Amino acid sequence: MFDVGFSEMLMVGLIALLVFGPERLPRVAKEAALWIKKARSLANSVKQEIDRELQLQDLQESMDQRKREMERMLLPDNVANKPVAEARGQPDAKPEEQIHE
Repeated sequence: MFDVGFSEMLMVGLIALLVFGPERLPRVAKEAALWIKKARSLANSVKQEIDRELQLQDLQESMDQRKREMERMLLPDNVANKPVAEARGQPDAKPEEQIHE
């Protein structure tokens, strides 16, 4: 990911040794490693959640497409373009009729 060579790592180590000192450097390195591990874990969990959501969305789209195909196969051609209630023999009520009823 990063193009860091040995000389750059050595320079960072020397600067860290000067800033933190030999007594605190092991503890700081351990804490830094722990934070890096937590950040990687969080990034992996977010990635897995996004992948799961994408798979669910693909599955939903596939199911919707198959449902439409099944409806087209089951309904006769002359009622395939009409609303479902009308295809079942129930005429749609007009908005005026719904208000007065």
